[in-house]
Order: sequence, then C-alpha cells, then structure tokens
Amino acid sequence: MTISSSLTSKLPSVGTTIFTRMSALAAEKGAINLSQGFPDFPPDARLLERASQAILTGNNQYSPMTGLPILREAIANLIARHYDRKVSALDEITVTSGASEAIFDAIAALVHHGDEVILFDPAYDLYEPAVTLAGGICKRVTLAAPEFRPDWQAFSELLTDKTRLVLINTPHNPTGTCWKAEDLESLWQAVASRDIYVLSDEVYEFIHFGESAVSIHKHSELSKRSLVVSSFGKSFHLTGWKVGYIVAPAALTAELRKVHQFVSFCTATPLQQALAEHLLALPEASAGLASFYQRKRDVLRDALANSRFQLLPCEGTYFQLLDYSQISDLDDVAFCEWLVDQAGVAAIPVSVFYQQAPDNQRIIRLCFAKEEGTLLDAAKRLSQL
Repeated sequence: MTISSSLTSKLPSVGTTIFTRMSALAAEKGAINLSQGFPDFPPDARLLERASQAILTGNNQYSPMTGLPILREAIANLIARHYDRKVSALDEITVTSGASEAIFDAIAALVHHGDEVILFDPAYDLYEPAVTLAGGICKRVTLAAPEFRPDWQAFSELLTDKTRLVLINTPHNPTGTCWKAEDLESLWQAVASRDIYVLSDEVYEFIHFGESAVSIHKHSELSKRSLVVSSFGKSFHLTGWKVGYIVAPAALTAELRKVHQFVSFCTATPLQQALAEHLLALPEASAGLASFYQRKRDVLRDALANSRFQLLPCEGTYFQLLDYSQISDLDDVAFCEWLVDQAGVAAIPVSVFYQQAPDNQRIIRLCFAKEEGTLLDAAKRLSQL
C-alpha cells in the first residue's frame, strides 16, 4: 500500500525526539546514558510485589474511566497531607496513562481553534505539538540563563483577548529551577481579571532542594481555575508504568474526562491497585524523595567541580545543566553528538526545548537519576575534556 501524495502532516516540523535519538546513539556507541530522564535503579520491591499480587489475584479488567476509587481516595489524602488542600476524589481527580496523557487531554479539552497558549521557554517538547493539534497558537516567554526566572512584564505583554491557557512547569524541566511563591502571585495578578486557565505540570513536585516547592495546590485563587498534573512514575521510579493523575475543579474535570475517555479510557488496573495499596501502607513514601535526589545531585556536582564545565544552579528535578562554552564552540546538538564519541557520555542539548534558543548559549542537560557509580564514571570522563 502506498501513501497518498496528498497527505498533509498535522505536525510537519516534528520528527523523532531528541531523547530517542540520543538514547539510541548511546546504545550504539556504548556510552553512559545521562540523556533520557529515567532511573537506572529499581523501585521499591514492595510496590513491585503489590503489582504482582494484583495481577495474580485477577484485578486485570477495566477500571472505572476516572481511575480506581481506592487510588483516587489515596491521591486526595496525599494532596491533603502535602498541600493542606481538600479535593473531591469523585469529581476532581482523574487517573491517566502517564502525565503526558493528562497534559494532552487538558489541552485538547480547553483549547479551541485560534486560542493562544503561553509557554515558558525552554519548555518540555510535548506542550507545543498538543497545542498545535488542538488548533491553538503558542506564544512564548523566554527564561534567561543562568537563573531562568520568569519575566512577568514580558508575560503580561503577551496576554490578549485570545489567551486561553497558560502552561507552567515547576520544578522545571530542563533547567532544574523552582518557582517562588511570588511567581504564583504574579501569575495570579496577571490573569485574575481575564478568562484564562492554568495547566501546571508538577511531575517533579517532590524533588526539590532547599526551600519547599511552591504548587498551584497552595494558591487558593489559582487552584480554582487550574489543572495540576502529577506523575507516579517520577515519584516512585516507575517511568515505564505510565501512571499519572490530574486534579482540577469539577467543571474543568468534567471537560477533561470527555477527552480522556476516548484517548485511553482507563489506565492499567493492577498498577493502579498496587499504587493505591502502597500509598495506604506508606502514606509518607514520597517524603524522602528530595533528600534522595539531592544526594545524587551533590555526587555529580562534586565530581564535576574541577572540570571545565560551568555547573548551573539546580533547585529541583533530577536534571543538572552544564555550560560547556570553555570546552567547545559547537552548537549544543553537535556538541552532544561529539560528547558521545569523545567522552562516551550521552546528554541532551537544551536548545531543543526552545522555539528559538539564544545564539550564544552553550548548555546541555544531564540526568542524575542514576546509580552513584554511573554518575562518578560519567563525571570522570567529562572531567578529562
């Protein structure tokens, strides 16, 4: 069967993602893969045992479209403990097949043809394709290195009567920065008098260092018109399970679920059961996540302290940015390819997260969700450059 020459792509500028390309290159060259954001260590064995038992005892059919009630109740309790926010497990929590599905569903539900959506650059690469498929138009506020702080004057200047949605991400991938409470207040002041919703990608919510991470959950006004996305994959080292959830007021949730039921309908039932039982048995299981990853961050940073890389601040997530301008004048995509060959380490070029990256920026991203030995070996190689 041949493909008609009249076929027009809805995403003509989208190809294979840089994450897939760099991981494939790392495998081909036998390099240490610090590019794609997934752990190389096992999750809690008790959680795996719970999943096995859920499968073996027959909990293998469709769950309710909105998620298993026991898991939604556990999520509501989690939010109450961490954020002192009471949400309805019945009407305001939806379990999704990963955070990516939650983000896609929210955008598809809210964005109409010609609506404008504001992103903060650098931005995770899922956001713009989802907006484009919904018929929306992305407008971007650039976060400038090395602090990557939001420019609220520039943000306000982008707002128009067509602005429908603001998409935020904190702790932030790829920069590792965290918003402050005053950032949420500045956002609220800018959108309060407008018919604008907020989609908050908080998949790294428990991985923050130093000050407590802010969350839409903690802002009484923004939370009334926001959708907050979370990920069990990030919180429990289970990225391959693809279980996430989204919290929103009942009216927004109703619209989101109209999309969700036709995208995945429901998420793997035994995995939901295992996560629910784990949260009930260990309600504070995520409490130690920040210190766990801070130790890994510090191992990597200490091991690179005498290298020619400049280490940018890392306040959260499991990503560390490195400025390589003292090593090479190559653009970051070419440098990452060179790095695999010359150092045997795979990284991600930060320019791929921008609509248009600054010309003179020379920054790459490393993932430190790895065993200590892996991090030390990678740092030794990088320090020889």
